[in-house]
Amino acid sequence: IPDALTTTMSPAGCPHVNSFKVDNWKQNLRVIYQCFVWSGSAETRKRKAKSCICHMCGAHLNRLHSCLYCVFFACFAKKHIHEHAKSKRHNLAIDLLYGGIYCFMCQDYIYDKDMEQIAKEEQRKAWKLQGTTALPTCSRTTRCGIGEKYSTWEPTKRELELLRHNPKRRRITSNCTIGLRGLINLGNTCFMNCIVQALTHTPLLRDFFLSDRHKCEMQSNSCLVCEMSQLFQEFYSGHRSPHIPFRLLHLVWTHARHLAGYEQQDAHEFLIAALDVLHRHCKDDNGKKANNPNHCNCIIDQIFTGGLQSDVTCQVCHGVSTTIDPFWDISLDLPGSSTPFWPLSPGGDGSALNGESHTTGATTLTDCLRRFTRPEHLGSSAKIKCSGCHSYQESTKQLTMKKLPIVACFHLKRFEHSAKLRRKITTYVSFPLELDMTPFMASSKESRMNGQYQQTVDPFNNDNKYSLFAVVNHQGTLESGHYTTFIRQHKDQWFKCDDAIITKASIKDVLDSEGYLLFYHKQFLEYE
Repeated sequence: IPDALTTTMSPAGCPHVNSFKVDNWKQNLRVIYQCFVWSGSAETRKRKAKSCICHMCGAHLNRLHSCLYCVFFACFAKKHIHEHAKSKRHNLAIDLLYGGIYCFMCQDYIYDKDMEQIAKEEQRKAWKLQGTTALPTCSRTTRCGIGEKYSTWEPTKRELELLRHNPKRRRITSNCTIGLRGLINLGNTCFMNCIVQALTHTPLLRDFFLSDRHKCEMQSNSCLVCEMSQLFQEFYSGHRSPHIPFRLLHLVWTHARHLAGYEQQDAHEFLIAALDVLHRHCKDDNGKKANNPNHCNCIIDQIFTGGLQSDVTCQVCHGVSTTIDPFWDISLDLPGSSTPFWPLSPGGDGSALNGESHTTGATTLTDCLRRFTRPEHLGSSAKIKCSGCHSYQESTKQLTMKKLPIVACFHLKRFEHSAKLRRKITTYVSFPLELDMTPFMASSKESRMNGQYQQTVDPFNNDNKYSLFAVVNHQGTLESGHYTTFIRQHKDQWFKCDDAIITKASIKDVLDSEGYLLFYHKQFLEYE
């Protein structure tokens, strides 16, 4: 917060709300919450959908806010509500999705006890109305536009007692080393250690395990999720001595027998096997959707599962057959492999957008993704039966992202195995700290086909933007090698994990590394 703003906000709260608290301000605020924020009844939802658009650009989205002094709606993201506040000197506005009140003088969302009480009362009324007016076909009432069904967390009396009795709580600071812990190599187990480091530094997975969310239903003590929960406790306990993951190794050998033994294994293969076992041990059968038996509500699917769309187009009638399959990672071909690599023009179609440079002639992650999502002619030897032509025809196939996961893992296919060839591909691939997946979405393809798609940098659209948080590297040859991991501890602090040894690393060290598995986390998450 700038120094000029720290003096504006007093310890008692925002001093500018008093200008709003005149005459019938409570009733006026209730009306705004009833009609334009929580909208409990079907009638108010319709009114909100029709009337709540930006009065300056006509948009429905872009964090719409309403002025508290006059009937004026405008978007926050494009700063149209800021322009209104400045010209009219109306200093307070309300977020129409979450109900928060923003002060343009303090330049922050504010807390006022009286206003908060009104917001809670109106939200509870809307929830009661929702029980009788929500459409029966809607499984998620929070998606009906009737307000978020989540109130802010407030400690219980028991929790307050625990906090008072434990005054020496550990504080997380910018130079804190909690979470950094080496792992002893138990005999060629660096492939496991590097994946464990990546998983223990996955933010949502860390939050899940450290808040004791796993409720084990297995009768035996062979649950891998229980062991992962214990592992997170060990990592974030503050102990600095290297941890010995012998129980984890034993459980992996038990549940993924193809990984058993003291031979060096593939880190990518271990990642998929570990996610599979974790998924099987913690999936919630009650969370399965009836129309998609592959979907469950376990934490692994919530974080790592995306949807890959495959469009097969008949070359005769141009009919399209679409299938959507779940994925945990995306495997990308590299130049130098026996698979022909699509010729790419330097700097075209999104490389600059993702902050990657072609000046050195290096292949970029964006290049690999463009090749992965390009239309591919299947040829005369792979004809399919077209549902339109009712005969076998040549076709093209194109893969795009229908649904993006919270954590996107990219596997650069550096190990080539064929009947004639077994080798490692050492081609350098440039990858960015921040990645925008918008050009590779199925929706972008549809817009392109309709002539509506324009690839421009939109600073306000953050839905598909990711940040790098872990990189797994392999040094050496196919027969003899070693795995290490770079992990991000805080915003710009990186560390190299080499089994039991952890050292500080620079961003240049990370970006100059060869790269085998790249882990990206979504920058913005929706509250589901």
